[in-house]
Amino acid sequence: MDVLAWLRDSDPALRWQVERDLAGEPPRVWEATRARVATEGFGARLLALQDPDGQWAGGAFFPAGFQGGEAQPWTATTWTLNSLREWGLDASALRGTAAKLAENSRWEYEDLPYWDGEVDCCINAWTLANGVWLGADVSGIADWFVAHRLPDGGWNCEWVEGSTRSSVHSTLNTLKGLLAFETATGGTADTRAARLSGEEYLLERRLFRRLSTGEPIAPWVSEFSYPIRWYYDVLNAASYFRDANRPDPRLAEAMELIRAARRPDGTWLQTERHTGRVWFDVDVPPGEPSKWLTLLATRVLNWWDARE
Repeated sequence: MDVLAWLRDSDPALRWQVERDLAGEPPRVWEATRARVATEGFGARLLALQDPDGQWAGGAFFPAGFQGGEAQPWTATTWTLNSLREWGLDASALRGTAAKLAENSRWEYEDLPYWDGEVDCCINAWTLANGVWLGADVSGIADWFVAHRLPDGGWNCEWVEGSTRSSVHSTLNTLKGLLAFETATGGTADTRAARLSGEEYLLERRLFRRLSTGEPIAPWVSEFSYPIRWYYDVLNAASYFRDANRPDPRLAEAMELIRAARRPDGTWLQTERHTGRVWFDVDVPPGEPSKWLTLLATRVLNWWDARE
């Protein structure tokens, strides 16, 4: 199987990353493909679903009228912005969206203004990353993370319930948001220190082991799926360390877990599909070879193997 050819035969949102990160194409090639995200395939379909007020599905984190009683829907504004940003959409395609959301979108939690964030670490992390991407002033959210770091060095969305122990899910999502802020603005001494503290929290645990016993945190640390949403696994975490360009030796065991999941034909399988309403599917059902996961895993292993 020609894995590279198989990966190239995909939506522009995925193909441009294959061209840049796996095929080593020159910028003129992958930049042209990346520009197509706004006009073709997944990206264009999501752009066409935007409401006149700048939102999607009429809500910030949940669709308008959502009353619970079903799995988490993935159609509202934050989830849609996450996808578009991760797919490499140029922010110019959403010109005016930041201002519209400032005017029209409020969090379901206490009706707080969209770009001010709320109390959930993961929600605030995505808002921080989406804000710097779209040009909103989200520096207050970056400072919020400094103030809400827990004593063990990470973060936990359950801090509002009194938790004083960090969560790998919350910490990884926070790190992604802080890295996006730092990349766009340079960050501050405090936000940089907070991000490094969160990295140490994960590295001390080798990305997947309990600090207390050394045992794996749970079976899901090596169960990979796309879209990732808020879920933690070692591929998701290793991809962050690649983006941060920190090839720490403590990543070695996690990298071997990723390598062990590669099938003989060079692909990785979709483990599960997180339930909940979506606009449309962007990857294969569980048990089938996933182009998204194969891109992510191949990319991170190439980076790791070339670290010296």
